[in-house]
Amino acid sequence: MECRQTRNRQVCNCTWEPCSRRGNCCDCLQYHLESRELPACCFPAEAERKYDRSFEHFARLVAMGSV
Repeated sequence: MECRQTRNRQVCNCTWEPCSRRGNCCDCLQYHLESRELPACCFPAEAERKYDRSFEHFARLVAMGSV
């Protein structure tokens, strides 16, 4: 599969500026799953800015209907 890093960077909502994985979704996903987290693209913008990417935070957002 061809990596679409240039296109991915245009739609990536990650606000963590020093992130070296921006646009490289497979590396980003692997990194976050190893930490029991989800990547920024799974969260609405307001929730993403809090940098709580935990499964638990995502579940709370789903329960509230925010995702």
